Amino acid sequence: MKKQMSLFVWAAAVFGMSPVWAATNSGMRAASSADLSGGPAVRARENVNYEKYQTRSTTTTYQSRDAGDLYYTQPASRSALYKQYDSNTRSGTAATTTTRNVRTTRAETVRSTLKRKYYLAHPFFQPLKGKFGSVTDLSYNMNSYDMALTPAEGMTISDTKAKWDMKGFSIKEDFSYGITDRLAVLIMGQYDSYKYKFDWSTAPDDKMDDDGLNLYGAGVQWRFVDNEKWIGTLSGYYQHQKDISNNYVLDLKGGYKVARSTIYALARGWYVDFDGNSYGNGIEGTTAEGNKAAIFIAYDTDADNAFYMEGGLGVFSVLDEDWTLNLEAVFGDYDWHNQASIKGAIGWQPNDWVALNLYAKTAFYDSADDKSLGYWSYGATGPDGEFINGWVKHGDAKLSDYKETTVGLQAIFQF
Repeated sequence: MKKQMSLFVWAAAVFGMSPVWAATNSGMRAASSADLSGGPAVRARENVNYEKYQTRSTTTTYQSRDAGDLYYTQPASRSALYKQYDSNTRSGTAATTTTRNVRTTRAETVRSTLKRKYYLAHPFFQPLKGKFGSVTDLSYNMNSYDMALTPAEGMTISDTKAKWDMKGFSIKEDFSYGITDRLAVLIMGQYDSYKYKFDWSTAPDDKMDDDGLNLYGAGVQWRFVDNEKWIGTLSGYYQHQKDISNNYVLDLKGGYKVARSTIYALARGWYVDFDGNSYGNGIEGTTAEGNKAAIFIAYDTDADNAFYMEGGLGVFSVLDEDWTLNLEAVFGDYDWHNQASIKGAIGWQPNDWVALNLYAKTAFYDSADDKSLGYWSYGATGPDGEFINGWVKHGDAKLSDYKETTVGLQAIFQF
């Protein structure tokens, strides 16, 4: 294919193709905002049980269940000794003596109150009854893979090696309201600003900047269990991704509480209804002569819809009163490829109403490597040098070195 395109749009439509990022962990997919879904929830503020063991009247020790630094502890003052003094005048002497008898039979009841801290960075967070929750997520996303192109019969490609490269920022806002302590509603929106590029080894690169409000939606969060040992949430969302798809997302999480930590499992599913019948990575523009031209790497060319699934394990731990750690590993089936990713997050919460959560996640395995995808073009030059005014399969693209990474910062509020 002769490289004549100078300015390209990131999305192309092949027979109604809907360009879309591969479904993965980084937010670069049709259903990208679902693993920010809604945010996590944690247990409601309340007093917890305690036990008191009195070994002797002058020494009292306490043991608190499920405390550690998951709670603020208000220590109780030790009881004072109760003493009884008896005056005794010894007969036959002029001296009067006082004998002190220590009373050891009286026991004092001492109450120690533990105040639970409501951690906003917890993966089960959702606002309590009558309160609003806000999760503002600013992330920097990177996605790339190398391509080796093989032309179809009768077609030519002037440069057979290229790299697809995407870098950019996303700002996503999840705003929720607690109808009850267990049920919350949520609305969301996402603004993206990206740079896309086909980096050819010898030919001039094809690149484009793109920005805009590309995703919005609404959902419901239900914390169906929350006791001293278990916590579980079920959430459902509708999302619309501009010019790409309508997404219906179901998110299920269950956790077991152990001292300072919550060990949890998660399962997510997306039903993706595409605007067209194909999806992938592509750009379009015009040639120097003003003709439409485009290139497209198609994940699938016969897909009116798709279903994505994720499953994973994680642990959320309280490091001290204000600091938390969250680790999570996820394996996903995203229609055209599978991926395994890992995420780590450090949270800081100085008070009850605001928290900051710094996170990073990356794919450490992806089945996209060594896959061959269709390479399509619009406005290519045919075998006889003629301009092809339409879409044609120009060849195949073999992928390698697939990479995907996200770093981000969340500001979380409850008010």
